[in-house]
Amino acid sequence: MTEERNGGRVAAQSEGRVVWKKAALVGAPGVAALAVLGVLMAQGAMAASFAVSGSNFKVGSGKLSSSGLASYVDVDSSGDGKKHPVSLLALQDVTLTDICQSTQVKTPIGTMVFRLTAGGDAGAVTADRLVIDADDLTGDARFGSAQIGRDASTLDAVPDAQGKPGQFGLQVQDVNVSGVQSRAWSAMGGNFKLKGLRISVGPGGEECF
Repeated sequence: MTEERNGGRVAAQSEGRVVWKKAALVGAPGVAALAVLGVLMAQGAMAASFAVSGSNFKVGSGKLSSSGLASYVDVDSSGDGKKHPVSLLALQDVTLTDICQSTQVKTPIGTMVFRLTAGGDAGAVTADRLVIDADDLTGDARFGSAQIGRDASTLDAVPDAQGKPGQFGLQVQDVNVSGVQSRAWSAMGGNFKLKGLRISVGPGGEECF
């Protein structure tokens, strides 16, 4: 990894294995859930504006690419009043491949597995903007440049993606993450396009990982 300091800014070319855990700076393409939720992010609106369900969901992707990423720690509230610490991850100009999203859902006839897939041979999944609230991610990442520890209120890698003054934040440019496996609580997207969408629900179904 090489660093160049200029006026307090840090540029780092980094490549390696990253594992971000609970309430860490995380993110993943949990955006596939949007096709079912029907939730579209209003232009410029970055924070989640709805109560999340009491269950998180798993999301995997072969590769995630983004022109810019901004992240800071936040808290999601579920309908039952519980609080869930997450890393709010905002991404700009996103491309995803081989998306798989799954979650277990309790029903009167037993626990079912909801599973959604997209991309693959049908082509890449794209979005102008994505906001993902997650608490776990693993993958192999490469960043063109990185600023870690920047005040969250000054983040500018993604428009309108800022936290509170004094809050810890990070941002990176030219993001590429492969072999993504993540756990998220919510996701919102703008101009979100899923090619080859397929949804299945049933008992004994396999989750994405």
